[in-house]
Amino acid sequence: MDYNSTLTGLYYLLICADGKVNEKELLLGKKMIKAEGFNEEKFEADLHLFKSKDSASIYKECLIGLRKLETAKMIRSISWMCVIANSDGFMDKEEWALIYKIYNNELKLSLDDIMKTQRELNKILHGKEFLLFGVKTDN
Repeated sequence: MDYNSTLTGLYYLLICADGKVNEKELLLGKKMIKAEGFNEEKFEADLHLFKSKDSASIYKECLIGLRKLETAKMIRSISWMCVIANSDGFMDKEEWALIYKIYNNELKLSLDDIMKTQRELNKILHGKEFLLFGVKTDN
């Protein structure tokens, strides 16, 4: 998988992680496509393909794709996941578990680097720098 397909797969896993796809996540997905210069038709075709697969196989494919990328692209991919997970004002605990498993357990990436890139992405998207990393719990 190339960067586009890998990021699309991560996006799909993330928006499905908590069992409910949020409109704000879908909107931010469209902004991600634009910011990354992805072809929207290819993005939609990839999403359609991922819908026919189980999440475990998508996860494995994404990890293979991530490991082929340079570190900066790995960090950018995880940062996009954080930005999208926070699109509704908080990060669901299932979304956080997925992100943490990938960046920390699988790739051993720096959280500081991810947060720095997340701020950069927010600045691109919103014209200002802010950071959300809160996790919603059902207490």
